[in-house]
Amino acid sequence: MAKLSAPRAQTRPTERTHHGDTVVDPYEWLREKESPEVIAHLEAENAYTEQETAHLAGLRERIFQEIKGRTLETDLSVPTRSGAWWYYGRSVEGRQYGIQCRIPVADPEDWTPPTLPEGGAAPGEQIILDANVEAEGHEFFSLGSFDVSDDGTRLLYGVDVEGDERYTVRVRDLASGVDLDDELLGTAGGAEFSPDGTAIVYTTVDESWRPDTVHLHRVGTSQDDDTVLFHEPDERFWVGAGFTRSRALLLIEAGSSVTSETRLVPADALSEEARIVWPRTDGVEYSVEHRVADGADRLLILHNRDAPDFELVEVPLSDPLGTARVVVAHSSERRLEDVEAFEAVTTVSYRRDGLTRIGLLDPTSGDIDEIAFDEPLSTVGWHGNNEWAQPMLRFGYGSLVTPSTVLELDVRSGERFVRKQQPVLGDYDPADYEQFREWATAVDGTRVPISIVRRVGVQGPGPLHLYGYGSYEASMDPSFSIARLSMLDRGVTFAIAHVRGGGELGRHWYEDGKKLHKQNSFSDFVDVADHLIREGWTTPAGLVAEGGSAGGLLMGAVANRAPDRFAGILAGVPFVDALTSILDPSLPLTVIEWDEWGDPLHDPEVYAYMKAYSPYENIDPAKRYPRILATTSLNDTRVLYVEPAKWVARLRDAGAPALMKIEMSAGHGGVSGRYNAWRERAEELAWLLDVLELTDTDPA
Repeated sequence: MAKLSAPRAQTRPTERTHHGDTVVDPYEWLREKESPEVIAHLEAENAYTEQETAHLAGLRERIFQEIKGRTLETDLSVPTRSGAWWYYGRSVEGRQYGIQCRIPVADPEDWTPPTLPEGGAAPGEQIILDANVEAEGHEFFSLGSFDVSDDGTRLLYGVDVEGDERYTVRVRDLASGVDLDDELLGTAGGAEFSPDGTAIVYTTVDESWRPDTVHLHRVGTSQDDDTVLFHEPDERFWVGAGFTRSRALLLIEAGSSVTSETRLVPADALSEEARIVWPRTDGVEYSVEHRVADGADRLLILHNRDAPDFELVEVPLSDPLGTARVVVAHSSERRLEDVEAFEAVTTVSYRRDGLTRIGLLDPTSGDIDEIAFDEPLSTVGWHGNNEWAQPMLRFGYGSLVTPSTVLELDVRSGERFVRKQQPVLGDYDPADYEQFREWATAVDGTRVPISIVRRVGVQGPGPLHLYGYGSYEASMDPSFSIARLSMLDRGVTFAIAHVRGGGELGRHWYEDGKKLHKQNSFSDFVDVADHLIREGWTTPAGLVAEGGSAGGLLMGAVANRAPDRFAGILAGVPFVDALTSILDPSLPLTVIEWDEWGDPLHDPEVYAYMKAYSPYENIDPAKRYPRILATTSLNDTRVLYVEPAKWVARLRDAGAPALMKIEMSAGHGGVSGRYNAWRERAEELAWLLDVLELTDTDPA
């Protein structure tokens, strides 16, 4: 068979003019998703990538087997109590998807999760959804909604079989296991039953994939008869809805990147007109939690009005615009992130010194009893606490060396219990690995944190895998990964560059990496790379970089800015044609994104700034680019496949050694099914090891 040449897309110039600037785009025609020519080009890209990576087949299989061999394939989660049942998920060796199960609560006074058999069904177990059965006949399968009615008699579940994150919701009678006639098409994720179980609250999206309308569906009726509870006409805002833990209120939330507004409706009177808590004010974000104290209904409001790192106040439910009592005052040393109210206790989540923290809050005094840990780097967060009156609170903990751990706190005694730690098969020992916190100095003097992990005994300079994101105030917290062990055990050090644009160091860290400060994210990443090289951790020939989605924009930007610092760059579903996308308000999510990136359509300064960094616009044929692998999916609605397709085409024009792999039946999150996901990751890691010239290296 003849050796394939790198695909070269035809050039078909398309002009666009904004603010007096005309751009000629030779590859915009690749946006025509239904065109046979486009599909043929994408398939040619896949064929070429397969040819160019065929020599890695053995390594890909070895890494896949390593991931599989370290994973307990038949496993189960810690049961979570809800109503009269304990709910949990099971995985079974050889099956791609999880199985959702439950068993009855034996003793209402006993909140200790039951011990379940690891190899099979528990006594009295009821399977309420086997995703393997539901996925039969589909190349892609994802659940977007999953909720059981309070009385435990009905299940709702939302299914996406294309990867476009548009879900069909169905209702199942759990006594018979038979689905009812209800079918809700075109929903977003997160549908919920009303507390009485007779209705479903769900959200739909507009043509730009913006969740814009909240609906009420009466079980047993047609979707055509559903009631619109709220519609948001402003294209900058998305909407969502959910019931409070107290089950007393439905909260309908509208939000942009910088502004929010919450409406509430009594859960037992959903036909009533929703009441606004605080009217929206540009730049003010807030969230609402229902608390009951001394028989009185109150609202805890976490907000950033004159409080960049957020303040927590309390107001009467009957008069949310009345005088607010400050519960936790604003502090620039701590970024408040969440508050959760229960019948007898209140919890908070926050950040300090770049790390997540949790604690119990005294709503009267504002005192926080922080739950502390010994490791210098870690990630912690409350989760799985469904019940209003539960005496035990569950939280998750992990680090770069400590596998994900589920713990519970007895709020009466203060005692902690480890309920489960992620099993890692083989001879894994956390003591064989070490983690570090380093600080790089950015070009403007800002100190940028770096989280690092390597195997004990590995010394620099050596191969290093640097990861970054830096957008949407999303923090890349240090967490454990089984797949990463395949790199660490081959002597590769792993590091996370916590660049500006994320949320690790508070709101200012985010503000300093967005809109007209976006290029700080890119310079931070390069400065982190320079620090790691200068301090002897690695060399340019031994440094590979990775980022996905908005982190893919980061990868494209640093490839243009400092191609000589990296041997290879892995860009997942990369947002690399940013200016073209953000100029087009008809594309999914664009108008919402103006709060993150700026509005280049109407603001010439934003246009010029984005044009100066957008990766596709700034490929330079005079530069020598590192090896690049871009991965994407045909049905991605967040970052359209056309962005990496155009980027790779123009990189090839500049002589760059670029490859692209596109999943033809998946969305933004890639393939579905755990074995498929493991193989996908094994392919990416094998490529990185090839760049690092470590394909013949066996794990330690």
